[in-house]
Amino acid sequence: MGTDGGIDIGAMAERLRARRDELRALSDGARDSRRPVELDQQKVGRLSRMDAMQDQAMAQEAERRRMGELQRIEAALGRIDEDEYGYCLRCGEAIAPARLDLDPAVPTCVGCAGAG
Repeated sequence: MGTDGGIDIGAMAERLRARRDELRALSDGARDSRRPVELDQQKVGRLSRMDAMQDQAMAQEAERRRMGELQRIEAALGRIDEDEYGYCLRCGEAIAPARLDLDPAVPTCVGCAGAG
């Protein structure tokens, strides 16, 4: 793929795929930290259990954020496949190349992002 309006679509696709792979690896590596906390007081003290529950909650929130970013990346890759990448989903105008360079998965232009 070539460039379109100052955007190297091929490079953006590569960045998106690399970030997708990175997020999937992080998710796989953090699977154990999201498991239910052992509640048996014979095995784990109350404060240790509370710490484990807090750690679990933080790991679950990190996973929720990773999944959200993965969805944005998949949507951006879909727009690339459909030759619609680089255009705002709300107004249809071109997204500034600098904005896409900062976040290749961004779906809206600056004006629409600020509007809502």
